[in-house]
Amino acid sequence: MKSFPAEAEPGHSEVSSPVAETMPLDQFLRLSGDIMSTIETVIDGKSEAVRIALTVLLSEGHLLIEDVPGVGKTMLARALARSVDCSVSRIQFTPDLLPADITGVSVFNQSDREFEFKPGPIFANIIIGDEINRASPKTQSALLESMEERQVTVDGKTYLLAHPFTVVATQNPIEMEGTYALPEAQRDRFMARISMGYPDPASEIEMLRTRATSSPLDKIVPVVGTTELSSMIATARAVFASPPVEQYAVAIAQATRRDPELRLGASPRATLQLVRAAKTRAALDGREFVLPDDINTLAVSVLSHRLIPSGRAGVSVGAYSGESIAEIVTRIVGETPVPLGARTGD
Repeated sequence: MKSFPAEAEPGHSEVSSPVAETMPLDQFLRLSGDIMSTIETVIDGKSEAVRIALTVLLSEGHLLIEDVPGVGKTMLARALARSVDCSVSRIQFTPDLLPADITGVSVFNQSDREFEFKPGPIFANIIIGDEINRASPKTQSALLESMEERQVTVDGKTYLLAHPFTVVATQNPIEMEGTYALPEAQRDRFMARISMGYPDPASEIEMLRTRATSSPLDKIVPVVGTTELSSMIATARAVFASPPVEQYAVAIAQATRRDPELRLGASPRATLQLVRAAKTRAALDGREFVLPDDINTLAVSVLSHRLIPSGRAGVSVGAYSGESIAEIVTRIVGETPVPLGARTGD
């Protein structure tokens, strides 16, 4: 029997995630360590990128990996997806890709004399969007509803997406031929953006030796299932963020909106996702409470791709020096005082 996506109730525009049971923190640490170890068998010398990717997955956010071709962007996305026993779809974004190629389409069934919905690749737990900025803005916009509300609307009907649901997208720098800048609204839906960078000489030599005859991806086996992943997500969300820590995150976000070097500051969605990612980061460090250091460590990855520098109207963030925006965020974090009580998690 065919399985079709569940249809949302009329009048409900936002879908809440099913409630999952939390797990003991030691079990969370063991499973998260297994996932990172599995990914690092494929990705050499990029432990921080792997850690942020796992942080986004366990925060049920979306990850944007931006860098030049050939440095392992898609490899990281595929390794992350293969480490979890859940449904995975890969979408290769091209200039001729249509929105219906992502969301699905209603097809007239001759035998039943009615339209039948054919789900697109968006109906999976983990979506790998390869070279997302090579598709037109119209096609990119097909992801907006699904990334924010975990649902898709086609021909007036709304269909719920799988849970958990994460988009891991790769993109090339917009200076490269055949690329489109992502709209601000779509960039804001990505929890974090990372860059892979070139490997160090030792890692590159090791890659030459180990990948001459086979791909390490073929050796990856899932280390957690969908149920365990949902419990890990629930465990991360249950981490305590004290009011002073929340005030600290809000103060940083508000400072980006007032900074004279920025034309567009961080949105309230960015603040929410910064705190959510900080909770996961604390859990990955074996803590049940968030520290300001968790906010500081993630600020550049979570905020920088959402900001637009002042005096450059019409120029996207990708065309501006990423290092310069990172420096602005780092300066703002350094200038924002930590509220009393936030340092200890009290």
